[in-house]
Amino acid sequence: MTGRGIDQALSHPGDPTLFESYVKSAVDYLKLAERANGPIPRPVPPHYIWGDSLAVLAEESPDVRIVNLETAITDGGAPWPGKGIHYRMHPANVSSLTVAALDACTLANNHILDWSYEGVEQTLAVLAQAGILVVGAGRDRDSAHAPVVVDIGSDGRLVLLGMGTVSSGIPPAWAAGHDRPGVALLGALSDRSVDEVAEVVTAVAKPGDLVVFSIHWGPNWGYEIPRQHRRFAHRLIDGAGVHIVHGHSSHHPLGIEVHRGRLVLYGCGDLINDYEGIGGREEFRSDLGLLYLVTMERATGMLTRLELIPIRRRRFRLERASTEDATWLAGTLSREGARLATSVDVAPNGRLVVSWS
Repeated sequence: MTGRGIDQALSHPGDPTLFESYVKSAVDYLKLAERANGPIPRPVPPHYIWGDSLAVLAEESPDVRIVNLETAITDGGAPWPGKGIHYRMHPANVSSLTVAALDACTLANNHILDWSYEGVEQTLAVLAQAGILVVGAGRDRDSAHAPVVVDIGSDGRLVLLGMGTVSSGIPPAWAAGHDRPGVALLGALSDRSVDEVAEVVTAVAKPGDLVVFSIHWGPNWGYEIPRQHRRFAHRLIDGAGVHIVHGHSSHHPLGIEVHRGRLVLYGCGDLINDYEGIGGREEFRSDLGLLYLVTMERATGMLTRLELIPIRRRRFRLERASTEDATWLAGTLSREGARLATSVDVAPNGRLVVSWS
């Protein structure tokens, strides 16, 4: 989430006016972070917010880089009426995304229309100009539901689909229509929905392609994984040809599962946000996050290795987490993963390594 307070720290801050119950200026979120951890140099260059993570990405050189982008990129539009929180980043700050060499963003979330139709249309235009592929939102229903294909070298391809659910806070009115911009809203976690995903995968994917289904679902807080989420994820893998279920919405990482050799991330947690210095929910350690490094067998889509890079958000910058913090994350994910047959250990290099059975 590179909007609001993050946007105010970057080189081209937009209008800071907010329409929240208590906070009326996005600058206040920047000040909260400074109060908690010290001054933030302003303006910060685009690479600043990614901090230590850029060195990790340079070292690993992943074939594909995918994120859930949970902010509009716009300097126009009107705040969606009746919605308590509105995120946006100024279009001139899009370099804060391109500096990380992102391949694709999923936009099917509960903030992409915060600045109404004008805001989402400008977001789509800015990302297209920046060369970042988009799924999960579009100028009409067909484009919102359309997958994208990413070439991954050596004649390999990755097919990415993105959808969201009302359980994550997406207003039903945000569903893209035949002549209306919006998000790819999933009506229900049903067998029929699985069949619809399967039809798309069958129409687009070629033999040997890897398929990622990105979904915004569930609440922001809490470790419980609803039974219907597990069933739907399993059905996507068993019946729709999906190799990775990429779930998000929770502000902290959730338990990880490997179903029949395929990865299910029920909730990745936040990577970049402006929540630093906001009190409450301390038991979830919302200052900590993860980079997910996924290694798959290209011919089958089977997971062969999963490493997690623990990070800490401090002064709006991603830092490598301490050994103590990494140990806390490993213990939490092992506790929550026990019912999912996964465990997490801290490697000597400070990375977290996921094991499954």
